[in-house]
Amino acid sequence: MARLLLVEDESRMAQAVAELLRREGYAVDVCGDGESGAQAIRERTYDAMILDVMLPGRSGTSLATMTRDLGLTTPIIMLTAKTSVDDKVTGLDSGADDYLTKPFAVPELLARVRAQLRRVGALDDHAACSRTRTFADLSWDVSSLTLRCTTSGQSTTLSQRESALFETLLDNADQVLSRDQLRAAAWPQAYGSDYNSVEVYCSFLRRKLAFVGSTVQIRAVRGLGYVLRDGKDS
Repeated sequence: MARLLLVEDESRMAQAVAELLRREGYAVDVCGDGESGAQAIRERTYDAMILDVMLPGRSGTSLATMTRDLGLTTPIIMLTAKTSVDDKVTGLDSGADDYLTKPFAVPELLARVRAQLRRVGALDDHAACSRTRTFADLSWDVSSLTLRCTTSGQSTTLSQRESALFETLLDNADQVLSRDQLRAAAWPQAYGSDYNSVEVYCSFLRRKLAFVGSTVQIRAVRGLGYVLRDGKDS
């Protein structure tokens, strides 16, 4: 089992991302500031690190530099809201292997983690490439983000944000989730923004479910939220 270090000072985001990574089968240590992150790096061995740039105590850039100064070649993915070329260059020059700007879609982060682990031989490639989720007449290839109806044989590709929302609904099939719950789970880095995005992306997903000819439905429950159900059962 690959062990990851996540250093992120926004506690709700850190908890949500860590939980998503654990669902993927990773062991995850979480630190909420730069100093505790530095201590973890010195004391433990990790297969990959995910470091926020702006941290209390010391920055993610400083942690990346420290990691390389220690002679460690552990893959590092930097997370930041900064989008300028200079900021990215600084992060990469400090020793980071990849750079992901906020807001990001969870499937993209997971794909980048897999890519870094694969690069250093810390990932079971077969397991990563063959992960498929099924529900009712749907088959979803998580790696390629391809959604297929097993009855019609029709398939379509989901976007990163559609995939994050679909996986959240799938993880909680037949349970009603509020828009806040869906947004927090699917896009943990986007707290307090894009309030209507859940409604918009549910609409996108409904169109794709109809396109492939699935009986699965995303239903709005007035005053409560949304639920993923097999329409054959109703």
